[in-house]
Amino acid sequence: MNSEVIRVMVIGAHPDDCDIKAGGVAALYKQNGHHVKFVSVTNGDAGHHQMGGGALAQRRNAEAQAAAAVIGIDYELLDNHDGELVPTLENRFQIIRLIREFVPDLIMTHRPNDYHPDHRYTSILVQDAAYMVTVPNVCALTPHMQRNPVIMYLSDGFKKPNAFCPDIAINIDAVIEQKIDMLHCHTSQFYEWLPYNSGTLDSVPESDDARREWLSDRMRNRFNVIAEDHRSLLTNLYGVSVGLDTNFAEVFETSEYGSRLTAENIPILFPFFE
Repeated sequence: MNSEVIRVMVIGAHPDDCDIKAGGVAALYKQNGHHVKFVSVTNGDAGHHQMGGGALAQRRNAEAQAAAAVIGIDYELLDNHDGELVPTLENRFQIIRLIREFVPDLIMTHRPNDYHPDHRYTSILVQDAAYMVTVPNVCALTPHMQRNPVIMYLSDGFKKPNAFCPDIAINIDAVIEQKIDMLHCHTSQFYEWLPYNSGTLDSVPESDDARREWLSDRMRNRFNVIAEDHRSLLTNLYGVSVGLDTNFAEVFETSEYGSRLTAENIPILFPFFE
């Protein structure tokens, strides 16, 4: 285990994106004394079928803070409208300053091909901020970074124009309950908006305990499928015994826009494979 503190920033488009894709690895980093920050580039003010605007943004911020408290990390929502994110120069500068202020060793974000424009443009904004975070005369009043962070993509199932191809798979068995507890905090999404949008709202239980169990069944299956689909990568990184015994996983793909992920820095950035 590396003794130095690793600084990890996960940048999603909406409140709950980071939790879904990287809540498990975030819990593992935090348990091992590392510093994790989740960022939502929008305030989530469009993600509901019955409410919206400022009231929804405040509700979603409260949900995000509750989720962050489950594992003891920071969670920041930027005050950009949900569904309206575009890769402007102003927004690029916002992301550059955000990254510089946190000084991450590792950034995780969406891939640029995705069903949601906010996801795509979050990815573009992070890509456009990469390298520029090291240029002193860009956003000159926010001290520049000495090196570009390593950037990894969060998982997705899209095949065209390029399929997701992970380089890192993380066993999250030890923190699966914490991850589900984080998702459980996002009431407006997992028990209201997403079921409504998928036509399954009638299947959502009424009581809090029943909802948690209902969500757990679905999410455990989802993260088990990820482990099954990437079994060979898990065994390569953890060894045969742990790799074959892994029930739940999160996976990440290297972006070419950050510093290189190498055999030398993998055990430093991902100190979970010993």
